[in-house]
Amino acid sequence: MFKLGWSVCTLFIFLSVKSQQIDWDHINSNTVLNVIANQNSDQGISYSNIIQVGETNNAELSLNAKTNISVRQLGDYNSLYFNNAFSDAPAKTAITTQGNNNIIDVTGSNSISDGLQIQVKGDNRTIFMRNY
Repeated sequence: MFKLGWSVCTLFIFLSVKSQQIDWDHINSNTVLNVIANQNSDQGISYSNIIQVGETNNAELSLNAKTNISVRQLGDYNSLYFNNAFSDAPAKTAITTQGNNNIIDVTGSNSISDGLQIQVKGDNRTIFMRNY
């Protein structure tokens, strides 16, 4: 299982990592560029791309080893909770939030949700999605 969580204050973050092969206890500002540079393009390995621009944005991801996810949060006080760690189904997902104080909560993945794209534009919106 792979977990990510960030809170960003007017900072641009881009992260592309192979989730199942990184020892997060050894990642710091001195080693992160080496980790990214050492990645290769093996088939069957998942990648996470997260960009957050704004204040107090949060992305909490619990992913299985076959998940490819792209997250873009633009604005302030946006939260994303994505959990498919209890399934071994492959998932390809893209989530974009533009606005302030939005919440997206996705749990599970299945053949219907594979290829899912969520785009939220506006303020104070909430999406709950359950895939079993």
